[in-house]
Amino acid sequence: MIRKLEAFAEFTGRIIAWGTLLMVFVTFAVVVLRYAFNTGWIAMQESITYLHATVFMLGAAYTFKHDGHVRVDIFYQKFGVKGRAWVNLLGTVLLLYPLMIFILWISWEYVTESWKVVEGSREAGGLPGVFLLKTLLLLMPVAMMLQGLVTILRSLHVLTGRNHG
Repeated sequence: MIRKLEAFAEFTGRIIAWGTLLMVFVTFAVVVLRYAFNTGWIAMQESITYLHATVFMLGAAYTFKHDGHVRVDIFYQKFGVKGRAWVNLLGTVLLLYPLMIFILWISWEYVTESWKVVEGSREAGGLPGVFLLKTLLLLMPVAMMLQGLVTILRSLHVLTGRNHG
């Protein structure tokens, strides 16, 4: 189960990483069109926001998997394997999960209302998928909780002596 969840996070992270490259190309195109040809499209400009949100919201679990989030590890780095497992377990259960559940709870109505009206851009010529963009508010905590489950399971393996890393 751990391997499958990590493979999922790895796969989605690598796909999302290509969104960063796409975002750079679209930004470049917007700038060239604006300054070289004095033209532009609202939808193209909005797509940069969509890509940016997607990269950050869906890339969070991938970053978590690779231990890339900011943390205060003054003591953590001095702990042994079991001490780190305890910190990871307690941090995930007491901090990550409550925060992700709160984000799901507080975002649910906001996202469902957007889906009910199939919300689109307020700008003429903007992208019609604002409801999809808002859905990221639900997908991010779910992805983080799945990766948190991996952290919990790995920590329990270390603490029960079934694994040493």
